[in-house]
Amino acid sequence: MKYIAIDLGLKRIGIAYSAHKDIVTPLPAVIRKNRNQASAEVRKTILEWEADAVVIGVPLGGSSEEEMKRRIAHFMNLVDFQGEVFYQDEAGSSLEAENMMKGTIKYIRDGRVDSLSAMIILQRFLAKNNFKD
Repeated sequence: MKYIAIDLGLKRIGIAYSAHKDIVTPLPAVIRKNRNQASAEVRKTILEWEADAVVIGVPLGGSSEEEMKRRIAHFMNLVDFQGEVFYQDEAGSSLEAENMMKGTIKYIRDGRVDSLSAMIILQRFLAKNNFKD
């Protein structure tokens, strides 16, 4: 099973990929200009990597969970993805991604942290569901 993970933000959309439960690769983030451009770029990435399912980070358990799921559903409708969509708790993934990058490169808002966050979200999803190859 091939997965694309998405860390959906208003300015940048982090993306990561896995075709093997032990290897998750961050991909170049989408710099969001508007939702149509962003959804088209995400759709292109999903098709290019032949993803079977999408895992999207969402703040689970909070008061904004339902609102975020509604926004995500709207975005994924624009993406027009026909496969399965899973939600994964994203709590702390951005902070964890920032900590991974500390000291290695100057912090630039170019989407690297967002894609590392997507990678963490996908790693958590795969570990939680204990998927076999």
